[in-house]
Amino acid sequence: MRDRTSYNPKRRINDNKPVEELTKLASKVRYGGNPEHKRNPGDFGLTPPAIPRPDKTLCDTVGIFKRMEATRLLRKGVRKGLISIRENNGFPQNIWSISKEGHPLEAQLENQEQGIYHGYPMPENDPFRLLVLEKWRINDKA
Repeated sequence: MRDRTSYNPKRRINDNKPVEELTKLASKVRYGGNPEHKRNPGDFGLTPPAIPRPDKTLCDTVGIFKRMEATRLLRKGVRKGLISIRENNGFPQNIWSISKEGHPLEAQLENQEQGIYHGYPMPENDPFRLLVLEKWRINDKA
């Protein structure tokens, strides 16, 4: 992946959602996927199955090959409150999570009517990843 030098500076984590709302939202979000973030298509059923781009981070690099695992991580991020302030049709624009191995992940809303997201590993040089890691650890202790 080509190193980016700038990332969306408007990303903010919404710390004010009640647990009940987060639980309800977690049951609604779904994972769709994006072939640009895949070298190995796994069981995502994408068309085309995989078209990795050199400027995109790949799910393959952090071992996410199954839709069920991607959905689990997406929903876990919601339940931990790692959702963006910006919303569309009641769904946060972004959801962040951490893989079992400790890799920060970011998901973007791709279908605001159905609450479908695609996600990817956060690049090492994205400063927001440090905030995601910090909030994840804080929420683990809560």
